Amino acid sequence: HFNLLSEVVAETSGFESLATLIGGDSQSERWFSSSLGGGHAGWPDMGTMMKVVLVLIAAECAGGLQSCVRRRPFVTMSATTTTAVTKAQSMLADFERKPRRIPLTTTPTTATTPSRHRIAVFLLNLGGPETSEDVEPFLYNLFADPDIIRLPAAVGGAQTALAWLIAKRRAPRSRAAYDTIGGGSPITRFTKAQAQLLEDALNTEAAKKQLQPSGAFDFRCYVAMRYWRPFTDEALERASADGCASAIVLPLYPHFSISTTGSSLRALLAEMQASHPRLFASHTVVPSWHRSRGYVDVVARLVAGEVRNLPPPTKTTTTTTRKAKAAKSEEEEEPPPVVLFSAHGVPVSYIEEQGDPYKSHVEETVDLVSKRVRGLLAGSRRVDFELAFQSRVGPVEWLRPYTDDALMDMAKRGVKGVVVVPISFVSEHIETLEEIDVEYKEIAEDAGIRHWRRVPALNLEPDFIQELKHQVVDALYNRPAVSTSEACVVNAFDLDDQPLGVLTGVDRDVELINTRTAAVAIAITALFELLANSRAIHLFGLGAV
Repeated sequence: HFNLLSEVVAETSGFESLATLIGGDSQSERWFSSSLGGGHAGWPDMGTMMKVVLVLIAAECAGGLQSCVRRRPFVTMSATTTTAVTKAQSMLADFERKPRRIPLTTTPTTATTPSRHRIAVFLLNLGGPETSEDVEPFLYNLFADPDIIRLPAAVGGAQTALAWLIAKRRAPRSRAAYDTIGGGSPITRFTKAQAQLLEDALNTEAAKKQLQPSGAFDFRCYVAMRYWRPFTDEALERASADGCASAIVLPLYPHFSISTTGSSLRALLAEMQASHPRLFASHTVVPSWHRSRGYVDVVARLVAGEVRNLPPPTKTTTTTTRKAKAAKSEEEEEPPPVVLFSAHGVPVSYIEEQGDPYKSHVEETVDLVSKRVRGLLAGSRRVDFELAFQSRVGPVEWLRPYTDDALMDMAKRGVKGVVVVPISFVSEHIETLEEIDVEYKEIAEDAGIRHWRRVPALNLEPDFIQELKHQVVDALYNRPAVSTSEACVVNAFDLDDQPLGVLTGVDRDVELINTRTAAVAIAITALFELLANSRAIHLFGLGAV
């Protein structure tokens, strides 16, 4: 129960950033130091410590302590839990009166060399196949994730079989798509480069400011991919081998979603709890950064640049007849160009049934970027803004409007110029280089859109690297430490939730219905995958995307 106790100490001690915990200015740091081999001077006597542990265990049983102590406004503490937490706080206050500061160091200190606390920065991303041979196993890893395909628990064992079937069926056409962009995804290459640039920027900043009175922080950045190498467990192993004592987790998904940030944090938490308790005891998470000024500014600057590259709308002359054949010539200006934000879609059920905040996060970003672009253009160009969603898979309902439908609708309205913004992507990969640049561009041109521009992904933009640095530094100093679990809780994603479709506390008949319904759904999905390329299924408007 030490991890539970450490979290309680951190939470009951007030508003503390990770830097405060590391720097030794809080009671939490003393508990962390003791657990990491810093000596036993920071521990209270064993009898008192056991009383605290027993109180906390009792409180957990009484009302779910880990949720209650976090003081979320929507959590109601039971009387028993409140009493238990109050007792724990009182005991901890007694410990606080006795000075027990223990410096937290990872490198031996000499008279001339200050201590340096090594911090791991984990950059979470989806990953992608690097070669054609990697495509099928990558797809298997993707569809085997229960946060991508959410099956009822009663048939959860079918997840791997279904993932194998889908991966086997989709691999040939996915491999062909990857072949059009060089045989693999560049996302790993870009993410590793982002990690190196971020590490350099952080350590340069640390050297300038000497961020700790007792010594500087030493940052190490690691790429942790969800579905391909380097996997999350590999990143954690490297960080531990490098002597990292604390961690900052930065998902490279600006917008929180169950299927991206949520899935990555679930994998990270499981690995940290199982094999890396040192990092688990001293870490913080950036849950999302979709409203960050730096992110909005860099996207808006790139969008404004592409808008300026569009030719101005042309005017056409038409003739109308009025009052006894009186002819009059009129000039009509074509509709203004459209900035089309294209975000990766998710099933509607994630939003409506699971409370996924992804759609609202994307809409907030689009609103902020649109306002900023208008300011940058300063009235020099008239432009409209729209949001659509791409990359839908399977027969279920996904967020609308779909990007291809939005392009067709623009063409019908006479729009001739489009600037497409891959708003939920920070690196180039298959969805930008092939789906947008090839498939959607062809749809637009065939429909009559003459001027096509696509805003590049953020990739290695210097302002983007500075934004990542800002997120890390801000998480370290200016925000309370946020655990992996908390990052999910504040985004309505329960790491311990049951898969979609499972009803807790219902009778056997309902569970039987759930099981049979799930079996039918699996059969329909499998059939859809088998017919995805056939002419027959297109008669129903369900062709694979």
